[in-house]
Amino acid sequence: MRPITLFTGQWTDLDLETLAKKASEWGYDGLELACHKNHFDIEKAVKDPGYCDSVRKLLKKYNLNCWIISNHLEGQMVSDRNDERSDPWVGKELKGRHSEKNIWATERLKQTALAAKNFGVKTVVGFTGSSLWHLFPFFPPVSQAMIDQGYNEFRERWLPILDVFSKNGIRFAHEVHPGEVAYDYYTSKRALEALDDHPAFGFNFDPSHFHWQMLNPVTFVHDFSDRIFHVDFKDTKLNLDGRTGILSSHLPFGDPRRGWDFRSLGHGEIKFEELIRALNSIHYEGPLSVEWEDTGMDREFGAKDALQYLQRINFSASDRAFDSAFQE
Repeated sequence: MRPITLFTGQWTDLDLETLAKKASEWGYDGLELACHKNHFDIEKAVKDPGYCDSVRKLLKKYNLNCWIISNHLEGQMVSDRNDERSDPWVGKELKGRHSEKNIWATERLKQTALAAKNFGVKTVVGFTGSSLWHLFPFFPPVSQAMIDQGYNEFRERWLPILDVFSKNGIRFAHEVHPGEVAYDYYTSKRALEALDDHPAFGFNFDPSHFHWQMLNPVTFVHDFSDRIFHVDFKDTKLNLDGRTGILSSHLPFGDPRRGWDFRSLGHGEIKFEELIRALNSIHYEGPLSVEWEDTGMDREFGAKDALQYLQRINFSASDRAFDSAFQE
């Protein structure tokens, strides 16, 4: 049975022990630790021999495990055309120094691979960033050379990082997501091609980012079966009424005028049982990580409710064909 974990990225206002106690009481098997604020310190994990043991000890106190760490924010800055939006993620010496953030974030991702190794996990989840998103929606007209240059930049920045990951036996699971270099089916193929199918690069599969783009997440699971390194689960609900659209009109999450919004598991439109069957078919046995991003539902209610929903459908494939009895 696949373990069910809680991603801590939306809970960093709580210290790790407070959240661990809650997650244990709710019934989670573990946490997917975010590498920011006070949940998992990359620098300490690299330099302090006792730090990783102390985090493991804390989790064990509450009967929790950790299979994955996540560094979305610093991964985003590696390839992004950084602006003031990422200033809160860096020290004061880098605020406003947007090109220097790329260099700093690159070294931080390399450190993240070492931190993961020291902590005893095999996979890091994160974003890659993208130098192409300022070109959307392709007007003024965008040449193919500009698109090619964006993927060349991605290759130049990420191959050295991925080589460090490989050297340390760690994989990087990029979350396929608008705003990233790989955000749908064909851009995911293009990203892999740009990296020469680097063995350390795969995907964190989160179907919520597929549904509002009107893509079939089941198809992605089957077609990229050997690159599904991790799974995050949250739900999505479309609200297309003739006035709304999938680009959401610059309206914030939770605004009822948006064309779509995230929902807690089982409260949107994604057919999660079909995804469980697809994951069974590719023999994915890693964690299923719950991510809370439903602004219309209390966070703690959502965490408990999502766990209960996922526990009901987290079934394994049968170990025998239904018609095998007729051949015995």
